[in-house]
Amino acid sequence: MDAQIIARWQFGITTVYHFLFVPLTISLSMLVAVLQTIWYKTGNDNFLRLTKFFGKLFLINIAAGVVTGIVQEFQFGMNWSEYSRFVGDVFGAPLALEALLAFFLESTFIGLWIFGWDRLPKKLHLMTIYLTAIGTMLSAVFILAANSWMQNPVGAVFRNGRAELTDFGALLTNPVFLATFPHQLSAAYMVGGGLVAGLSGWHLARLNKARKETPEGQDLRYTGTSVKAEHVERDITTWRWSAKFGAWVLLVASIFVMGSGDIQGKVMTEVQPMKMAAAEAHYHTSDSPDFSVVTIGSLDGTEEVWSLKVPKLLSFLAHGNFDSQVQGINDLVEQYDEQGFLRDDGSQTELQKQYAEVLKTVPVNAMPNVIAAYWTFRIMMGLGFAGMGIAAWILWVLRKGRNPMPSRLWMSAMVALPLLPVFANSFGWIFTEMGRQPWIVAGVMPTWTAVSPSVSAGEALATMLLFTLIYGALAVVEVGLILKWNRAGLPEVEPVEIVEDEDAPLSFAY
Repeated sequence: MDAQIIARWQFGITTVYHFLFVPLTISLSMLVAVLQTIWYKTGNDNFLRLTKFFGKLFLINIAAGVVTGIVQEFQFGMNWSEYSRFVGDVFGAPLALEALLAFFLESTFIGLWIFGWDRLPKKLHLMTIYLTAIGTMLSAVFILAANSWMQNPVGAVFRNGRAELTDFGALLTNPVFLATFPHQLSAAYMVGGGLVAGLSGWHLARLNKARKETPEGQDLRYTGTSVKAEHVERDITTWRWSAKFGAWVLLVASIFVMGSGDIQGKVMTEVQPMKMAAAEAHYHTSDSPDFSVVTIGSLDGTEEVWSLKVPKLLSFLAHGNFDSQVQGINDLVEQYDEQGFLRDDGSQTELQKQYAEVLKTVPVNAMPNVIAAYWTFRIMMGLGFAGMGIAAWILWVLRKGRNPMPSRLWMSAMVALPLLPVFANSFGWIFTEMGRQPWIVAGVMPTWTAVSPSVSAGEALATMLLFTLIYGALAVVEVGLILKWNRAGLPEVEPVEIVEDEDAPLSFAY
């Protein structure tokens, strides 16, 4: 097997695995901050218990995310040295800021939050979790700015055999970044909301069943957890509130996902028309094309066995009206062979213009993996809509003070709910990267030219297998810790009196 193919598989495996933790880290940090704020404002210890419960899950998740993320840095030098040489001047600034600013905020203030419960004034301690959450979002800003540059390389020129950054502001005003950041942030909150709602709904149903089956006045047990008789109603009320809170977060975030996704689709059509065509398996340029919900047919688009389509919707998704023309894959390939890489409006970025002369000597098959782009796009949407449906169902079941029983359908939905948005995020990321192919930098650097020339296929395969085994072991540890903490249920806390003392010493305990 080609070393480039193995290197791509290795980067794909490690990146997708790492990305399982990223959306949850971004969202859960802020949701924990909100729960702690409600406790601080109300003095209701139920919210402190929720803060500690989901805060522990956040810490487990961020620990695994940090460990798996380190490998990404190594791979740039190991398998992608030509890529690193070419884009190093561009990526240096955002990645340095991500490390110096975002990671500094995360690592410093998460430590203060962990160890400051009984050492910091209450307001200062609350501030630490907000600063941690801000750090996670800043990290996303700089990482997405770098990735958006790969989709649309603005603010750079070709000089001294590599891309050199001329305008850092262009990275942060890149239309791809401006559309991608709110889309990814909203998608992350779908993940956080799904986790909170799913775990809370699971506990609520099991606890409600145990309450009905246990004689009044006796302590009850569910999933190995003992709950005192006088605390049963308290825990049911807490889990019920938490399930509704998570469901609302997921549903509101999904609205922003759809809105920002619509904007992202129009930007994608402008700067990467081939990606939009591949997402739809749209082979032939046409006016007012339909959107394929599902199509079964030949790989080259010449034969259609069965399809479900929405009339003229692709035209709207691409250009914002129902009567526009959308370029097809075959015509875009022909256009590249004749004119090189062009945006939807026929323009190019400065780097793409300058590098066009180099690409005349490099054979490029401009067609991406259409099957991967088409199906990952639909799986992403399908999983997202499924998560929305379960969240709406939770709110319907819990209306007017009702509580669920642990039916097979309910428990299966609660187990699936935390996973659906996670995998929707992952398939969306796969679509973003696979749809950009054959480019590692769109319209400039073909992927196969970016690998390290000195790394053999055997060496790449050995490291891929090693990383996969390590990540598999980490997955077992991660899942085990999450399940163990989840089974323990809500932690007990000492009753807390909120003291409004602005001059409280650093040893103030609450």
